[in-house]
Amino acid sequence: MDLDVIIQALSRIKEDRTVPKNIRASCEECLKDLKNEDDELSVRLSSCISTLDEMSNDPNIPSYTRTQIWNIVSMLEALQHSG
Repeated sequence: MDLDVIIQALSRIKEDRTVPKNIRASCEECLKDLKNEDDELSVRLSSCISTLDEMSNDPNIPSYTRTQIWNIVSMLEALQHSG
């Protein structure tokens, strides 16, 4: 699994104006975490997974966005276990 694919998926959600602002802000936070080369990859992945898990429980999130988030979490976990 490629980190660039995950970053692109998060970017699409972040730029989707039908998604609530707080969800887009959380995606932005994840993107910053993933791109922060100062931290180890495992730390960046764990931080992003935690943020996305919390976000997926938001009652205001559109169902299609929740599905996208779950897919991203799956990709992050696959990347985490492959490393």
